Amino acid sequence: MTTVHKCYAFLSRLFAATLLLAGLLCMPVHAEDTTKGTLASELEDIKSQVLKLNRDLFILEEDLLFPASTQIAVFVSVDVGRFLKLDSVELKIDDNNVSGFLYTERQRKALEQGGIQRIYLGNIKTGPHLLTAIFTGNDAEGRTVQRAITHNFDKTDETVMIELKVEDSESSYRADIKVEQWAL
Repeated sequence: MTTVHKCYAFLSRLFAATLLLAGLLCMPVHAEDTTKGTLASELEDIKSQVLKLNRDLFILEEDLLFPASTQIAVFVSVDVGRFLKLDSVELKIDDNNVSGFLYTERQRKALEQGGIQRIYLGNIKTGPHLLTAIFTGNDAEGRTVQRAITHNFDKTDETVMIELKVEDSESSYRADIKVEQWAL
């Protein structure tokens, strides 16, 4: 069993024990009126501690599954969308298909209004890599078009965050894909 699996199993058991404790503490308590106020405040404190612990466990789980030393995140955004009505995106890293997404009308409109979508979150080894993205959609005349872009990047011990921007080019009357690597 790997270290990640052991940690995940431990966190799962700890979360289950926390829920059990919270359930026991939520059981009705019969006491005098003078101690009811004290017990109620203690119970509220314990509930808030359980919620905080749950949030911390979630963050720990994310860190275990996607440590910064191996993490990569890829985002998609659309500038205006006049020259390419986005239909789908296919994402490859080092010639391995890692993600694909088909857009609904509502999702496409959200991107055109300034939204950013995280299309991929995963782990890769340190070193040089090649990202390939293939965008499929319809042009202004309704014809199906594809735009592809490749991007070479080096994975270090820091998280890699890459944004793929679909931008309208007024000079060529077509959409171009730009790559921006975010620095944290």
